[in-house]
Amino acid sequence: MMEISKLRLLTPQATPIMAESEDQELERRLSLYQVFLKLYEHHRGLLDEILQLESLGQPSLTGVKPRYLQGVVDGSLGYIITNLRDGETQTLQQPQQMWTMGRDRNCAIYLGDRRLSRRHAAIRYFEGQGFYLIDFKSTNGSYVNGERIHEPIKLKDGDQILLGSMTFSFFVATLSRNLPPLPVELLMQVENYKLETEVEKSTSPFDRKKPLAGLPEEAANYFRPQGLSHSGTDSAWQQLSSDKQSEILDRFLDRQSTNDIT
Repeated sequence: MMEISKLRLLTPQATPIMAESEDQELERRLSLYQVFLKLYEHHRGLLDEILQLESLGQPSLTGVKPRYLQGVVDGSLGYIITNLRDGETQTLQQPQQMWTMGRDRNCAIYLGDRRLSRRHAAIRYFEGQGFYLIDFKSTNGSYVNGERIHEPIKLKDGDQILLGSMTFSFFVATLSRNLPPLPVELLMQVENYKLETEVEKSTSPFDRKKPLAGLPEEAANYFRPQGLSHSGTDSAWQQLSSDKQSEILDRFLDRQSTNDIT
Protein backbone atom coordinates (compact mmCIF):
# COMPACT_ATOMS: atom_id res chain seq x y z
CA MET A 1 0.00 0.00 0.00
CA MET A 2 2.84 2.33 0.84
CA GLU A 3 4.41 1.77 -2.60
CA ILE A 4 1.11 2.50 -4.40
CA SER A 5 0.71 5.72 -2.43
CA LYS A 6 4.23 6.77 -3.37
CA LEU A 7 3.53 6.12 -7.04
CA ARG A 8 0.44 8.29 -6.90
CA LEU A 9 2.45 11.04 -5.31
CA LEU A 10 5.16 10.77 -7.98
CA THR A 11 2.70 10.66 -10.95
CA PRO A 12 1.79 14.19 -12.16
CA GLN A 13 -1.93 14.76 -11.80
CA ALA A 14 -3.84 16.80 -14.38
CA THR A 15 -4.98 20.03 -12.80
CA PRO A 16 -8.23 21.75 -13.83
CA ILE A 17 -6.11 24.49 -15.46
CA MET A 18 -4.15 21.98 -17.57
CA ALA A 19 -7.33 20.20 -18.63
CA GLU A 20 -8.93 23.49 -19.64
CA SER A 21 -5.82 24.45 -21.64
CA GLU A 22 -5.86 21.13 -23.52
CA ASP A 23 -9.54 21.54 -24.34
CA GLN A 24 -8.91 25.02 -25.71
CA GLU A 25 -6.06 23.71 -27.88
CA LEU A 26 -8.28 20.94 -29.26
CA GLU A 27 -11.04 23.43 -30.01
CA ARG A 28 -8.56 25.70 -31.78
CA ARG A 29 -7.26 22.87 -33.97
CA LEU A 30 -10.78 21.70 -34.75
CA SER A 31 -11.75 25.23 -35.74
CA LEU A 32 -8.73 25.54 -38.05
CA TYR A 33 -9.53 22.17 -39.60
CA GLN A 34 -13.12 23.23 -40.28
CA VAL A 35 -11.90 26.46 -41.89
CA PHE A 36 -9.52 24.47 -44.09
CA LEU A 37 -12.34 22.15 -45.16
CA LYS A 38 -14.51 25.09 -46.17
CA LEU A 39 -11.65 26.67 -48.09
CA TYR A 40 -10.87 23.40 -49.84
CA GLU A 41 -14.52 22.88 -50.73
CA HIS A 42 -15.01 26.31 -52.28
CA HIS A 43 -11.47 27.18 -53.44
CA ARG A 44 -9.95 23.79 -54.14
CA GLY A 45 -8.25 24.91 -57.33
CA LEU A 46 -6.53 27.83 -55.58
CA LEU A 47 -5.22 25.63 -52.77
CA ASP A 48 -3.98 23.06 -55.28
CA GLU A 49 -2.13 25.80 -57.17
CA ILE A 50 -0.51 26.96 -53.92
CA LEU A 51 0.62 23.41 -53.16
CA GLN A 52 1.96 23.03 -56.71
CA LEU A 53 3.93 26.28 -56.43
CA GLU A 54 5.44 25.11 -53.17
CA SER A 55 6.43 21.82 -54.81
CA LEU A 56 8.02 23.69 -57.72
CA GLY A 57 9.93 25.86 -55.27
CA GLN A 58 11.56 22.77 -53.75
CA PRO A 59 12.28 20.43 -56.66
CA SER A 60 15.26 18.83 -54.94
CA LEU A 61 13.12 17.80 -51.95
CA THR A 62 9.93 16.71 -53.66
CA GLY A 63 11.13 15.57 -57.09
CA VAL A 64 7.61 16.16 -58.42
CA LYS A 65 7.26 16.92 -62.12
CA PRO A 66 4.53 19.33 -63.20
CA ARG A 67 1.71 17.20 -64.64
CA TYR A 68 0.06 18.30 -67.86
CA LEU A 69 -2.12 17.25 -70.75
CA GLN A 70 -1.93 19.07 -74.07
CA GLY A 71 -4.45 18.80 -76.86
CA VAL A 72 -3.09 19.21 -80.39
CA VAL A 73 -5.21 19.95 -83.45
CA ASP A 74 -3.70 18.94 -86.79
CA GLY A 75 -6.23 19.57 -89.55
CA SER A 76 -9.22 17.36 -88.83
CA LEU A 77 -7.20 15.20 -86.45
CA GLY A 78 -6.94 15.74 -82.73
CA TYR A 79 -4.52 14.01 -80.38
CA ILE A 80 -2.98 14.60 -76.96
CA ILE A 81 0.52 14.84 -75.49
CA THR A 82 0.78 14.13 -71.77
CA ASN A 83 3.04 12.87 -68.98
CA LEU A 84 0.15 11.48 -66.90
CA ARG A 85 0.61 7.98 -68.28
CA ASP A 86 3.53 6.13 -66.64
CA GLY A 87 5.11 9.47 -65.73
CA GLU A 88 6.62 9.85 -69.22
CA THR A 89 5.74 12.34 -71.93
CA GLN A 90 3.89 10.51 -74.69
CA THR A 91 1.81 11.25 -77.76
CA LEU A 92 -1.52 9.41 -77.59
CA GLN A 93 -3.71 8.98 -80.66
CA GLN A 94 -7.11 7.30 -80.45
CA PRO A 95 -9.43 6.37 -83.35
CA GLN A 96 -12.55 7.90 -81.75
CA GLN A 97 -10.44 10.82 -80.41
CA MET A 98 -11.55 10.07 -76.85
CA TRP A 99 -9.15 9.34 -73.99
CA THR A 100 -10.58 7.74 -70.83
CA MET A 101 -9.00 8.29 -67.39
CA GLY A 102 -9.40 6.33 -64.17
CA ARG A 103 -8.24 3.44 -61.97
CA ASP A 104 -9.11 0.83 -64.57
CA ARG A 105 -5.90 -0.30 -66.25
CA ASN A 106 -7.78 -0.49 -69.57
CA CYS A 107 -8.23 3.28 -69.53
CA ALA A 108 -6.22 5.24 -72.06
CA ILE A 109 -4.67 7.11 -69.13
CA TYR A 110 -4.40 4.84 -66.10
CA LEU A 111 -4.15 6.77 -62.82
CA GLY A 112 -3.48 4.82 -59.63
CA ASP A 113 -5.40 7.14 -57.31
CA ARG A 114 -7.80 5.59 -54.78
CA ARG A 115 -10.04 8.66 -54.92
CA LEU A 116 -10.70 8.01 -58.61
CA SER A 117 -13.48 5.87 -59.98
CA ARG A 118 -12.55 2.97 -62.26
CA ARG A 119 -13.74 4.98 -65.26
CA HIS A 120 -13.68 8.46 -63.87
CA ALA A 121 -13.65 10.88 -66.81
CA ALA A 122 -12.52 11.37 -70.39
CA ILE A 123 -11.07 13.98 -72.71
CA ARG A 124 -12.95 14.10 -76.03
CA TYR A 125 -12.06 16.03 -79.16
CA PHE A 126 -14.90 17.27 -81.36
CA GLU A 127 -13.77 18.41 -84.79
CA GLY A 128 -14.19 22.12 -85.27
CA GLN A 129 -15.16 22.62 -81.61
CA GLY A 130 -12.26 21.65 -79.38
CA PHE A 131 -11.37 19.41 -76.44
CA TYR A 132 -14.00 18.65 -73.77
CA LEU A 133 -13.77 17.12 -70.30
CA ILE A 134 -16.55 14.59 -69.60
CA ASP A 135 -17.25 13.21 -66.12
CA PHE A 136 -18.72 9.68 -65.92
CA LYS A 137 -20.79 10.43 -62.80
CA SER A 138 -17.75 9.67 -60.67
CA THR A 139 -18.01 9.44 -56.89
CA ASN A 140 -15.62 12.27 -56.09
CA GLY A 141 -16.28 14.31 -59.20
CA SER A 142 -14.16 16.20 -61.72
CA TYR A 143 -13.18 19.85 -61.28
CA VAL A 144 -12.07 22.56 -63.68
CA ASN A 145 -10.51 25.64 -62.10
CA GLY A 146 -12.01 24.65 -58.74
CA GLU A 147 -15.57 24.16 -60.03
CA ARG A 148 -17.16 20.72 -60.12
CA ILE A 149 -18.56 19.89 -63.55
CA HIS A 150 -21.89 18.12 -64.11
CA GLU A 151 -21.88 18.14 -67.91
CA PRO A 152 -19.23 18.16 -70.67
CA ILE A 153 -17.22 21.37 -70.55
CA LYS A 154 -14.96 22.82 -73.23
CA LEU A 155 -11.39 23.15 -72.01
CA LYS A 156 -9.33 26.30 -72.51
CA ASP A 157 -5.60 26.80 -72.66
CA GLY A 158 -4.25 26.99 -69.10
CA ASP A 159 -7.18 25.29 -67.32
CA GLN A 160 -6.45 23.45 -64.07
CA ILE A 161 -8.12 20.04 -63.81
CA LEU A 162 -8.61 18.05 -60.61
CA LEU A 163 -9.49 14.35 -60.72
CA GLY A 164 -9.54 12.61 -57.36
CA SER A 165 -6.46 13.99 -55.62
CA MET A 166 -4.50 14.60 -58.85
CA THR A 167 -4.21 18.06 -60.36
CA PHE A 168 -2.79 18.77 -63.80
CA SER A 169 -2.69 21.60 -66.31
CA PHE A 170 -4.38 21.55 -69.69
CA PHE A 171 -2.96 23.23 -72.77
CA VAL A 172 -4.17 23.29 -76.34
CA ALA A 173 -2.28 23.95 -79.59
CA THR A 174 -4.45 24.87 -82.57
CA LEU A 175 -2.04 26.99 -84.63
CA SER A 176 0.82 25.82 -86.82
CA ARG A 177 3.31 28.23 -88.41
CA ASN A 178 6.12 27.76 -90.90
CA LEU A 179 9.12 29.82 -89.82
CA PRO A 180 11.57 31.38 -92.30
CA PRO A 181 14.93 29.64 -92.95
CA LEU A 182 17.93 30.60 -90.82
CA PRO A 183 20.80 32.70 -92.23
CA VAL A 184 23.68 30.73 -93.75
CA GLU A 185 26.12 32.37 -91.32
CA LEU A 186 24.25 30.92 -88.33
CA LEU A 187 24.15 27.46 -89.89
CA MET A 188 27.91 27.67 -90.47
CA GLN A 189 28.44 28.45 -86.77
CA VAL A 190 26.46 25.36 -85.82
CA GLU A 191 28.40 23.27 -88.34
CA ASN A 192 31.72 24.52 -86.92
CA TYR A 193 30.56 23.78 -83.37
CA LYS A 194 29.63 20.26 -84.43
CA LEU A 195 33.07 19.82 -86.01
CA GLU A 196 34.84 21.03 -82.85
CA THR A 197 32.79 18.62 -80.73
CA GLU A 198 33.69 15.70 -82.97
CA VAL A 199 37.38 16.67 -82.83
CA GLU A 200 37.30 16.79 -79.02
CA LYS A 201 35.85 13.27 -78.89
CA SER A 202 38.60 11.88 -81.13
CA THR A 203 40.96 9.55 -79.22
CA SER A 204 43.93 9.90 -81.55
CA PRO A 205 45.37 13.13 -82.95
CA PHE A 206 45.98 11.33 -86.25
CA ASP A 207 42.22 10.71 -86.63
CA ARG A 208 41.33 14.38 -86.41
CA LYS A 209 40.39 16.13 -89.60
CA LYS A 210 42.13 19.45 -90.10
CA PRO A 211 40.72 22.13 -92.41
CA LEU A 212 43.01 22.98 -95.30
CA ALA A 213 44.90 26.22 -94.81
CA GLY A 214 43.97 27.52 -98.23
CA LEU A 215 42.21 26.61 -101.41
CA PRO A 216 44.37 25.66 -104.41
CA GLU A 217 44.21 28.21 -107.22
CA GLU A 218 42.75 25.71 -109.71
CA ALA A 219 40.04 24.66 -107.28
CA ALA A 220 39.45 28.30 -106.36
CA ASN A 221 38.45 29.04 -109.93
CA TYR A 222 35.91 26.22 -109.72
CA PHE A 223 34.61 27.19 -106.28
CA ARG A 224 34.74 31.01 -106.61
CA PRO A 225 31.39 32.70 -107.35
CA GLN A 226 31.48 35.26 -110.12
CA GLY A 227 33.05 38.58 -109.03
CA LEU A 228 34.67 37.21 -105.81
CA SER A 229 38.42 37.72 -105.33
CA HIS A 230 40.87 34.97 -104.37
CA SER A 231 41.22 36.42 -100.84
CA GLY A 232 37.48 36.47 -100.48
CA THR A 233 37.35 32.86 -101.64
CA ASP A 234 39.95 31.84 -99.04
CA SER A 235 37.93 33.58 -96.32
CA ALA A 236 34.77 31.72 -97.28
CA TRP A 237 36.79 28.51 -97.59
CA GLN A 238 38.06 28.80 -94.02
CA GLN A 239 34.49 29.07 -92.73
CA LEU A 240 33.55 25.69 -94.20
CA SER A 241 33.87 22.48 -92.24
CA SER A 242 36.50 19.92 -93.22
CA ASP A 243 33.76 17.64 -94.58
CA LYS A 244 32.49 20.41 -96.87
CA GLN A 245 36.04 21.19 -97.98
CA SER A 246 36.64 17.52 -98.80
CA GLU A 247 33.37 17.33 -100.71
CA ILE A 248 34.25 20.37 -102.83
CA LEU A 249 37.75 19.08 -103.57
CA ASP A 250 36.39 15.65 -104.51
CA ARG A 251 33.95 17.23 -106.92
CA PHE A 252 36.77 19.35 -108.37
CA LEU A 253 39.09 16.35 -108.82
CA ASP A 254 36.31 14.29 -110.40
CA ARG A 255 35.70 17.09 -112.87
CA GLN A 256 39.41 17.35 -113.62
CA SER A 257 39.59 13.59 -114.25
CA THR A 258 36.65 13.81 -116.63
CA ASN A 259 38.29 16.65 -118.55
CA ASP A 260 41.55 14.71 -118.83
CA ILE A 261 39.74 11.70 -120.26
CA THR A 262 37.89 13.75 -122.85
